[in-house]
Amino acid sequence: MYAMKSVLYGVVLCAAMSFSMNAQAAAACDSWSAATVYTQGKYATYQGKAWRAKWYTQNEAPGAQWGPWEERPASECTATPTPGGDGSGIPEPSPTVGMHHGSYFAQWGIYGRNYKLRNLVDAGGDKKLTFLNYAFGNVYANGECNIVTRTETGNGDGGDGWADYQRGFAENESVDGVGDNWDDKLKGNFNQLKKLKLKNPGLKVMISLGGWTWSKNFSKAAATDASRKALVSSCINLYIKGNLPVAEGTGGTGVAKGVFDGIDIDWEYPVAGGLASNGYSAADKQNFTLLLAEFRSQLTALGATNKRRYYLTAAIGSGVDKIRNTEPALYSAYLDWVNVMSYDYHGGWDATGPTNFQSNLYADPVAPGTGDILKYNIHDTVQALTAAGMPKAKIVLGIPFYGRGWRGVAAGPDKNGLYQSASSAAPGTFEAGIDDYKVLKLKRSTSYVHPVTKQLWIYDGNEFWSYDDPVVIATKIAYAKEKGLGGLFSWSLDGDDANATLLKATGGIRP
Repeated sequence: MYAMKSVLYGVVLCAAMSFSMNAQAAAACDSWSAATVYTQGKYATYQGKAWRAKWYTQNEAPGAQWGPWEERPASECTATPTPGGDGSGIPEPSPTVGMHHGSYFAQWGIYGRNYKLRNLVDAGGDKKLTFLNYAFGNVYANGECNIVTRTETGNGDGGDGWADYQRGFAENESVDGVGDNWDDKLKGNFNQLKKLKLKNPGLKVMISLGGWTWSKNFSKAAATDASRKALVSSCINLYIKGNLPVAEGTGGTGVAKGVFDGIDIDWEYPVAGGLASNGYSAADKQNFTLLLAEFRSQLTALGATNKRRYYLTAAIGSGVDKIRNTEPALYSAYLDWVNVMSYDYHGGWDATGPTNFQSNLYADPVAPGTGDILKYNIHDTVQALTAAGMPKAKIVLGIPFYGRGWRGVAAGPDKNGLYQSASSAAPGTFEAGIDDYKVLKLKRSTSYVHPVTKQLWIYDGNEFWSYDDPVVIATKIAYAKEKGLGGLFSWSLDGDDANATLLKATGGIRP
């Protein structure tokens, strides 16, 4: 018995000594900083790898073959958790003081429009934002978040993991001028978002789920308590905890941790109003509220563990018919703010017209239409939301960085094409009836601003386009401030011109 005790004691003693040695060996291994002085033996992480200084160095990034750094196993060091953070090495953004100013970055914008986050930085637009939504993450038929690389078939089964975290960005495309390495575990837009956050510590980055194309499965996923819990857990695991699928040599456990500060729900739309192929139920009205409650519950629990705050927002339809299908007083209690899509009131889907405004501030008493359509304007949207119990301070108005248009438009009695018949939606760069601000501002047309609706339109005798410019945006900023609203956001960055003209104009919402 004594011999056995001696053996056990020796095992425990060795284990304790081993633990002590490992604890001492695990040196501090925080993200490399150009301003920090590193002496021989000090560690830093850079581009997903651990490095140890061979001699005194400052402002020399790890990676050079003959430089002051040598790559070491990740097990030799550990990151120092940021107070109030998740230990990712990315500081927690501070809460917004005053009004919000946000925008959406579209995942696919890096292709045809060739718009990358580097463009935002080069134009100085990143300094204007308090939040940035990344569009979109998909909710699949199994009721969970995931990332795949698959062309959308119309069944809500698409995804682009290549753009999200697998595509390598060259030096001249990268936010910080440092290109991705072939063996980096995090690349693509997600890594660019991470770099953008490091440059802008107050910026909150959200993953936006759903959108027009990927709202098909929300209704089913939100239908029961069990399905809501499963959906929310999967989305948090993927985007907030950063556990990405392994693909193309990228991804893995915690690889994207710290990239996203919260989740934006873009269910288009509960009960009715989105794509015909979407799932719908009258119960969506209550289930939308219950889904947001579940997101808030799980995000709050994770925040308590990580000693930091996670944000929850939603993008909602602005038509009074869509507002009627939800419970604004109830669901808004779970949200930090609400992005009201106060645009697309009218457009080329009504191919023969009449022409009308797509994002007008006020109603025109003489405009054509009946019923709910007469309330398709920002002022009536705000009134409907506040009457339904949504706090004004949570309402963030949407500004379109694009226009809606028709062609074959009759001149009409005032010779300006307003409220007139058309032959079809106007041709657009990527889709009929819609085009970017950067394209529309170059059209040779006569421009008008309506004295009642405060909306801009242009007409050249054939094509009619309605869109926002800095003057129109200034009017909406004044309205938001007068009404005590929460701020402005825009869809989407890639529609702006190279100087970020509209983004800088919406930035006027903040002092």
